[in-house]
Amino acid sequence: MCTLHFPVQMQSDIRTALHVAFSSIGSLSPFRRSTLTLPPRCLRPAASLGLLSRPFSTSASLPDKPSICTADELHYVSLPNSHWRLALWRYHPPPQATPRNHPLLLLSGVGTNAIGYDLSPESSFARYMSGQGFDTWILEVRGAGLSVQGSNFKQIKESANAVSEQMEAVAKGVTNGMSPVQQPNNVSDTLSDSEISHFGQDSIGIATAWDESKLVSKLTEILMRLSERLSGFLSDGQSRLISAKLFDQISNLLEGSQLSDRFEEVRANLSNLLEKQQNSGITSQIRDLSQRLVNIIEEGQRSVSPQFIDMQERLSSTIEDFQKQLDLIVKYDWDFDHYLEEDVPAAMEYIRAHTKPKDGKLLAVGHSMGGILLYAKLARCGFEGREPELKAVVTLASSLDYTSSSSTLKLLLPLADPAQALNVPVVPLGAMLAAAYPLSSRPPYVLAWLNNLISAEDMMHPELLKKLVLNNFCTIPAKLLLQLTSAFRERGLCDRNGKFFFKDHLHKSNVPVLAIAGDQDLICPPEAVEETVKLLPRNLVTYKIFGEHQGPHYAHYDLVGGRLAVEQVYPCIIQFLSQHDD
Repeated sequence: MCTLHFPVQMQSDIRTALHVAFSSIGSLSPFRRSTLTLPPRCLRPAASLGLLSRPFSTSASLPDKPSICTADELHYVSLPNSHWRLALWRYHPPPQATPRNHPLLLLSGVGTNAIGYDLSPESSFARYMSGQGFDTWILEVRGAGLSVQGSNFKQIKESANAVSEQMEAVAKGVTNGMSPVQQPNNVSDTLSDSEISHFGQDSIGIATAWDESKLVSKLTEILMRLSERLSGFLSDGQSRLISAKLFDQISNLLEGSQLSDRFEEVRANLSNLLEKQQNSGITSQIRDLSQRLVNIIEEGQRSVSPQFIDMQERLSSTIEDFQKQLDLIVKYDWDFDHYLEEDVPAAMEYIRAHTKPKDGKLLAVGHSMGGILLYAKLARCGFEGREPELKAVVTLASSLDYTSSSSTLKLLLPLADPAQALNVPVVPLGAMLAAAYPLSSRPPYVLAWLNNLISAEDMMHPELLKKLVLNNFCTIPAKLLLQLTSAFRERGLCDRNGKFFFKDHLHKSNVPVLAIAGDQDLICPPEAVEETVKLLPRNLVTYKIFGEHQGPHYAHYDLVGGRLAVEQVYPCIIQFLSQHDD
């Protein structure tokens, strides 16, 4: 096994690179997008689109799938009490393949879609599995790929087609030497024009006359949303930190003036109200205090002090910027527990209903976060004494505990600060990588080292690496990353409440596990994989590291798309799955 350490200088370079990527997309309006967040692109058309209004309802068909989908079929399954419709890519076994007893579910990593499992016919993990007789399904969790929000068949079809067109345009633009910023429908955009009007035209004070009533209404709306909808964003009491951020920004406008003390009095009253249970009386009080706050600013505007020139416009701008951040937080309001408790169970129920395995169980493979989800499911079911309904599990580059490793994911740790979550409510991973791609693939190759995070040298064909970078990644909620960062703390990954630690209960699992690591995986190094493997019952776990001292080497995505994976990794997985399928 080859143990790698991540240099401090490279960590600094990564931060710089991410800053450059953010800057390159920063000139975009964050309030322009088509229906979805960062989805993928694929090249091959296929047969039909199945849509479900409920997990067990009869599917309807479309004559054509979106061009990004390379599966044989595309199905949708709904989530209870949600407008999300999760995409399931299905690959049928050929008639001559060995008959299998259980369907196979594939789960992808954080901020990725189904493309990683189906990069090309020659290297496709999904196609290989179906070719070996397994009825193979890839789940795209909420916010990823072709999973969409919609209440009817027409909306979902239109959204899926819009995703396809959008991503093909971005990929084509980068290929032609344009940056993602130059694309008309950039995938980093997050809110539609209908949700928030274009600022600068009919917004509340920028380039328009001072409108006190609009400003009061907008400020009241923000404070009410803080109290009503965001109190549970991170954990109990975290909304205080978010509201404090807004108040600090306003306080800076009044710093050093005679109005500062009056503002602090209003601020204290508002903060107290935001912590109380909502009712019509409190709503009225918040509006009254918002009016007082605006009056204070207006009084400063009438003063002769130069510091209050354009005070209303500055306050309007502050409130608008804050509103944008709140909208992003609300729109990307899900975490790891949502995937574990809602998305994965819904997909498993749907697959069981369509494939009808005799024992009601599935086989499952999870890459990166997909494997973490499988570990978490085994731990949760073991703790509760429930049957996980999994016949066997394969994890690729996954761990519940990264504390002992040099994983590059430690760069996410600053997001563990709840206040930082407001500054970075989402991480547009796909747009960042697309922006950085020209710098990593063309002279002078200033960001070429980024490729090593994805694939080891000479392990992935350049065109497949390009497709992976430009099409496989999407926007990640800070709320999701905040929960995942617990994997870097003592006791490892925990639930959103910080009370259930998954690794403490993994030993109670009764499901066979094959855990696979890549020798040059900088994201989930072998030592991180080992931390989880040693917690499983010894008679149920098999551990394998791919990569040799003199090469070839395996990085994070080489396990599911590298040029040698078809010869070395896939047969190992087939052998394990076949053994337990029988």
